[in-house]
Amino acid sequence: MKQVLKPPPAQGEWITWTDGGRLSVPDNPIIGLIEGDGVGPDIWAAAQPVFDAAVERASGGKRRIHWWELPAGEKASDRFGRHLPDETLDAVRKAVVVIKGPLTTPVGGGHRSLNVTLRQELDLYACVRPVKYVPGTPSPVKRPEDVDMVIFRENTEDLYAGIEWKSGADEAHRVLGFLRDHMNIVLDEASGLGVKPMSPRATKRLVRRAIRFAMEADRKKVTLVHKGNIMKFTEGAFRDWGYELAREEFPETVIFEDELSSRYSGAIPEGKILMNDRIADAMFQQVLLRPKEYEVLAMPNLNGDYLSDALAAQVGGLGMAPGANMGDACAIFEATHGSAPKYAGLDKINPGSMLLSGAMMLEHIGWKAEADLIVRGITAAIQARTVTYDLARLMPEAREVSCSGFGRAVIEHLGSA
Repeated sequence: MKQVLKPPPAQGEWITWTDGGRLSVPDNPIIGLIEGDGVGPDIWAAAQPVFDAAVERASGGKRRIHWWELPAGEKASDRFGRHLPDETLDAVRKAVVVIKGPLTTPVGGGHRSLNVTLRQELDLYACVRPVKYVPGTPSPVKRPEDVDMVIFRENTEDLYAGIEWKSGADEAHRVLGFLRDHMNIVLDEASGLGVKPMSPRATKRLVRRAIRFAMEADRKKVTLVHKGNIMKFTEGAFRDWGYELAREEFPETVIFEDELSSRYSGAIPEGKILMNDRIADAMFQQVLLRPKEYEVLAMPNLNGDYLSDALAAQVGGLGMAPGANMGDACAIFEATHGSAPKYAGLDKINPGSMLLSGAMMLEHIGWKAEADLIVRGITAAIQARTVTYDLARLMPEAREVSCSGFGRAVIEHLGSA
């Protein structure tokens, strides 16, 4: 039987949790790496030297990450016959912090989404997506610099729970029969069906995390985004449970929109956080027309997927969008775009999403100076108009470079960052 995992790096030490629920990070941590499918190897080859250079420069050589490659996706399937070996899940739990490239998800058939499986198996219940403009990046909107939001998207429920039955399948007919015979709901017999579960527990832990982040990051507003006017007992309940959590656990910190004018003259008092809510479809307009009014967004799974990508477009696209899937035991930081197989091996794709996700990861483990170096290096490279093809075609007189070439440009600019 083939050995699935490489041994962890002998020179590294494990990241652990303290009794107080905080990360304990050594100077030589072992961090897991899932390279990913398609362009995953390309963007990792460009990003790893940037991470290593930023850590060495910021720490004066006192710190070093020891990368531990973990198999998942097409490479794992080819070698071991499984897209996501159990050993990989155990290794993510052991490593606590992991960074990964994109994993291919078949459309319509094939294996289940590995991203969804990772989130559910590891209980990574919060997809956290900071969206902030990197100066110099071409954008389709007039004032992309007005966008500075962090999305907290519930990761384990909603339609992404994957509870569905194909049109014509026996299971679909059984569910249709139950709805008809016991609930007096008559649907087309050829319907495919899906279930949209939402629970108080999952909603409240997501909203709790969003509020705690706002408190720690000195953000003043948390907005619940939902479609509760139509789906009253799922999305509407998400809204109600979010407010309930705020009143139960943060009564001294959170205030609400209905009391902002009556009690506080329309201004958020120092040390307080305003919680409000918006209907999802209206929110798409709000983030375009009035982005400065929103700071932290908490929302169900599907809404969060749509809105985080739409916000990413406002600041330059998914190639410039970091993200993480986080739980109470471990976190996976990832490039937020797809595997783009037609570009695989061409050294062409923009590695910005992976680079920014790595910066987000470094900040998560408390290495903020290292994270800041990467962000400033990316900014300087873009402002020097040294960019990959996706940005170059939108920037007059840009110097187009390869995926690895952009990584080298970022490293060159670390010195001046």
